Amino acid sequence: MMAIPFHVMQQQMRNGGNGGGIPTLAEAINEPCVNRDKERASQPMPNFRSTPGNRHNMPLAFWSAWTLTSRPRRIALLVDDAQEEYRPYAEPIIPNLVKLTQAFRARGAPIMWSAWSRHYKDGISNAMDRWYGPDGLRVHEPENACYIFDGDAGMRPLKEIAPTADELAAGCFYHSHMLDMFWEFRPDGKSYLDEKLKDAGIDTVVISGLWTDECILATSYAALSRGYDVVVARDAVGTATAHQESALTIIGGTCGVVLRTDEITKYMHVDFVEGLKRAVKGLMNPDGRKDNT
Repeated sequence: MMAIPFHVMQQQMRNGGNGGGIPTLAEAINEPCVNRDKERASQPMPNFRSTPGNRHNMPLAFWSAWTLTSRPRRIALLVDDAQEEYRPYAEPIIPNLVKLTQAFRARGAPIMWSAWSRHYKDGISNAMDRWYGPDGLRVHEPENACYIFDGDAGMRPLKEIAPTADELAAGCFYHSHMLDMFWEFRPDGKSYLDEKLKDAGIDTVVISGLWTDECILATSYAALSRGYDVVVARDAVGTATAHQESALTIIGGTCGVVLRTDEITKYMHVDFVEGLKRAVKGLMNPDGRKDNT
């Protein structure tokens, strides 16, 4: 499906008719629809709470309409910035990170590790550096969360969950330079992580690691926008800030399913059914829509 150039879309909207303009809901449900089950779309939604009296009973809260067992899946574990420099913040979740990596390895499901690697030499030229500001880089009492202070030693994955030699050789560990794991790019401009997951036909990601209110949250939204179903392991993510529960609430109410490690490992050991490549997520479009639509 070719994208409509913006200037053409503008002209269509000005002209109206024949695909121009934005249809009302009543008009839209009478149009052909490739990517939606129109009969289901006309039924009440069981996964929201409404606000009585508001226009259209606008919802007070959403939660995921799917569960892990609602269909066969091609699933991968993302271990986001669970690195030695963050060990003091990771200590409480390391046992659960171990359980997750063992469960995914046991089923032959892919695991991808990232490590945060902003450096002082990057300066303050991009938005994240500007947001945090240039101050707080004192050697003995550093305060600026943007930077790695321990060099290569701080970048290594936590030893308890480190990738194997084969996983390293397969490119399963890489350095990231922005909050979300998908932001690191290949020379052709494509996301390194997205292309690795596409190669394996992945349609669902389980996200673990640090920090919940930054990298975990950002990676969750980035995965959703690329067409992946998102699971976040509640007790296998951590942060150095006061925003752990707020971040998990936002994820569970907007883009993913938040589960405990034992729920995820039970699924992997007992209930996991591997799906077919491209059954629900295509490879040709950046939003993950099925390739034949």
